[in-house]
Order: sequence, then C-alpha cells, then structure tokens
Amino acid sequence: MRINIVMGFFLPMPPAAGGATEKSWHRLSVEFARRGHEVTVVSRTWPGWPDRETIEGVRHVRIPGHDHSSRLSQNLRMDFFWSLRAGRALPPAEVTIVNCVALPLWLGWLRGSAGRLVVMTGRVPKGQYRLYRRVDRILAVSTPVRDAILAENPRLGPLIRVCGYPIDWTALSRPRPGPPSPRPVVIGYVGRIHREKGLDILAGALGKLAAIPGLPPWRALLCGPVSVAQGGSGEAYARDLAKILAGTLPVGSWDMSPPVYDEETLVSRYREIDVFCYPSLAARGETFGVAVAEAMAAGSVPVVSQLPCFSDFLSPGRNGYAFDAGASDASGRLCSLLAAILADPAGRARMASEARAGVAGYDFVPFADRLLADFSAWM
Repeated sequence: MRINIVMGFFLPMPPAAGGATEKSWHRLSVEFARRGHEVTVVSRTWPGWPDRETIEGVRHVRIPGHDHSSRLSQNLRMDFFWSLRAGRALPPAEVTIVNCVALPLWLGWLRGSAGRLVVMTGRVPKGQYRLYRRVDRILAVSTPVRDAILAENPRLGPLIRVCGYPIDWTALSRPRPGPPSPRPVVIGYVGRIHREKGLDILAGALGKLAAIPGLPPWRALLCGPVSVAQGGSGEAYARDLAKILAGTLPVGSWDMSPPVYDEETLVSRYREIDVFCYPSLAARGETFGVAVAEAMAAGSVPVVSQLPCFSDFLSPGRNGYAFDAGASDASGRLCSLLAAILADPAGRARMASEARAGVAGYDFVPFADRLLADFSAWM
C-alpha cells in the first residue's frame, strides 16, 4: 500500500524539535514501512537537512514552512499556504493522512492521485469540519474531540474513529533498573512551560506541600520547552515560575530543565517520576494528554485536572487522580491530594501498576495494527 502522511507547517520530520503529533506519526511511518508499505512523509524544511531523503524505509519530502505563531489567524493563514505547497508535493497513493487544516478542503476531490483521505484531528476543530465534504476517515484523538466534530458536522459521524495517540508503551513500561533504593519521591511535569498548563497552580501546591511536616522526602521536576515558537509562554513566564519555586521550596529540591527530544532520554526522564502532575486549564486546548499516557506507561501515578480529554484512559480512583483546577482553592486541593499520595507508598505502588496497564492498548504495534486494518478494508 502507498501511504502519504502530511504534517503541519511548523516542525520537521523526524521530530528534531518535539511535537506529540510529529513524534507519533514518525514512529507510525517507520512501522508502516517496516511492514512493507511505501510511505512518504511531507514536513517542513529544516536547517542542514536535505529536501529529499529516505530514513528507515520512509521517504521524506520537506517543503518550506513557518514557525508557529501565538495568533490563531496567523496560523490558519500559514496553514492555507502550506496546504497548497503540500498538495503539489504529494506522490500518488492509496491513502493520504493529513495533519493540517486546509488541505482536506480540496484534496478529497483528487481521489485518483491522493487515494483515500484520512484526516487526523489532534486539536479541537475550529469550524473547518463544516466545509469538509470528500473525506473517507476522521481519526479523533479523544471522545471530546469527536463530539466537537459532530457538533460542526453531524453527517461525518459514521467516518469518525476515536483512536487516541500511540505511545512507546513497550519501552516506557520496562521495569525500573535495580532494586528500590531510598530516594526522594519525584513529583514531575513534562510538557510545554505555558500558563494554560496550570503550572502556577502546581507551583502554589508545591509551596504548600513543602510546609507540611512528616511527609516522606520529595523533590519536584519540570521539563519542557519555554519559547513561544515551541509552544511555551516565553522566557519571562519561565523566570517568574522559577522565582515562585525558589521562594517556597528548599534549595536543591526542584529543577526546571529544557525539553528532551531524544527518545531514550525522554523515557529515562519519565521513569524518574513517581507522581506525574498535569493540572492543565486548557479546556479546549487539551485533546488527549500524550504526556500523561506516557508517564502512566512508565509507572507514574497521574494527577490531572478534571478535563474530559483524559477520561478515555484515566479513571479517577482506579488508575490515577483528578482534581478541580478551576476551583478558587485549586492549589490547596492539589496539595492535599499530593500529600495523601506521598503518605501512602503501598497505595502509590498499586496505583502505578494500574496506570501502566491502563494505557497498554496505545502501544505503537497494536495502534498500527488497527490503522492498517482500517485502511486495508478499502483496498
């Protein structure tokens, strides 16, 4: 089968600069190629990289793109021109998977060359599904995203499949090396250093937690991109956040580190974390929670805000915890929850085991199996 995969305009493939979508589709493209399919990936040009090359059996075609903007209107404009360029760069295929907004408006009409059109919906739709006519499959990363698509265009219902995002569960779930040793419990966050992620709530909760006597030793770890171009809130916000942590936590008990893009290093980072805290406030920005699922696979106990996007794989009280991040005393509620988890090591171990099992179905191999079985039904 010939499979095209079109990425967005602001990041390259393979994923040298992060991006959950880029990381996922890179691994899936390699898995498709490993099984004998002819795969072409269209992504952004990148300094020092050739415009055409083949890596791990995947043909990469790179075309000029743009940095991500903080303004939606600017991003949609750049996506439109990107879609024009991407459409011209596509080779003939049986299936074309699209990870941008404008291209599906017309690509489906070119069925003879583009093949079946699959739209990957990794973000909350912004009205475009009212305009989509000739598409064959819509992959929604969560039930709330599916519901948002249906609200825009109910006729697309039979075409939608809720699929989530694939994760490297096999690598993440390996037993942690060596016997357990006395060390501080690590409360961690991996993701964009952005206001909408609720990091101010987390910083406030950690400050309160540090004032509670009798808890086991713990430390905090935050890891992720800061710059606006990479999805963060910028250097000023990161400095303000660091100032809060430095003013309330003991010296040496916290660390804010840059993003990790190397897969093995990222796996190691997740496996350092015992309690993964993701207090996001982005009710429309969060669509699945890849970092949460990856942390769960690594054996971290997840603590998330009560956003519906997490409900496809996280059941509060069974394989993780949720709290109301919109409450006036959100940092206090999070602090109480973290204190209870720290004080119950046996319960923490049980919950970590349930968390790991709860996301096993998102591993790359079964995920690829499901997609290819779906595509093969058209052949």
